[in-house]
Amino acid sequence: MNASVKTGRGKISDYVEVLKPLPSLLLAFIGLATAIVAARGELSPRLAMALTAILLASAGANGLTNYLDREVDARMQRTQNRALPAGRIYPPHRALPVIIGLILAGLLLAWWLHPLVFTTDLAGTAVAATWRKKATCVYPQGVIASCAPVLMGWLTARPSFGWEILLLCLLIAFWLPLHVWSLIITHREDYRKAGLSYFPINTPPEKAVRVLPPFSVMLIATSLVLYFIGSFGWLYLATATAAGLMMVLASLKLVATRAARDSWRLYKLSSFPYLGLLFLTMCLDIWLLK
Repeated sequence: MNASVKTGRGKISDYVEVLKPLPSLLLAFIGLATAIVAARGELSPRLAMALTAILLASAGANGLTNYLDREVDARMQRTQNRALPAGRIYPPHRALPVIIGLILAGLLLAWWLHPLVFTTDLAGTAVAATWRKKATCVYPQGVIASCAPVLMGWLTARPSFGWEILLLCLLIAFWLPLHVWSLIITHREDYRKAGLSYFPINTPPEKAVRVLPPFSVMLIATSLVLYFIGSFGWLYLATATAAGLMMVLASLKLVATRAARDSWRLYKLSSFPYLGLLFLTMCLDIWLLK
């Protein structure tokens, strides 16, 4: 803990920071977009309920991982000034009622929507608690946690499984390494000094970056298969192609330069515009085709 920071109950903004509002909002948005896709563009009060449930679940899960990773955060230069490791909320368990309250509220609302939505929410939260993005980095667990908002949105509008939702989950699975590993590569030395050792931290950068272009190729391929399976139109096709090519080119440039700035650019590109824009275009495309 940073001893120069006064410890105490913390401000409201400190508790909001623990919940990682921007990533939580992105996850809630793609979950809502998935629900709109599943409903073929039909808007209903259930979609607002789904958005609320996904936002509560995402904020609670992000808050839980922040709480569990607070000691690792305190050892990293990039994260040591966050509310929990810096001691602005002290003792750290002061944040737990907010975190647990959000998780429980999300689960209750998910149960009201559909038992399958509840099951997905529960599984995603449980995996998020064991995945702990900084302490461990197990890829399958990360995929499950990241797919939970998509599945919650889909199952709210259409409580059944099919090729569309499978492809949406594959899209997230191929997107995740580009998003998470590019961030880790950017701050590799910071992670190493904190005593962490897992891929890609324990792999030389020149070797670690080579795994990213194949994921970017699989990402654009999946998005294009989704165009045919999901019966999308020209707007989605153009966006998926252009955004996917940007991801491929960004990953190839990183392989060529191995520069931290290019790894950071890939990380920023992966969240928005890529993921947010792609899911937004899915909704716009459906509405335009109606």
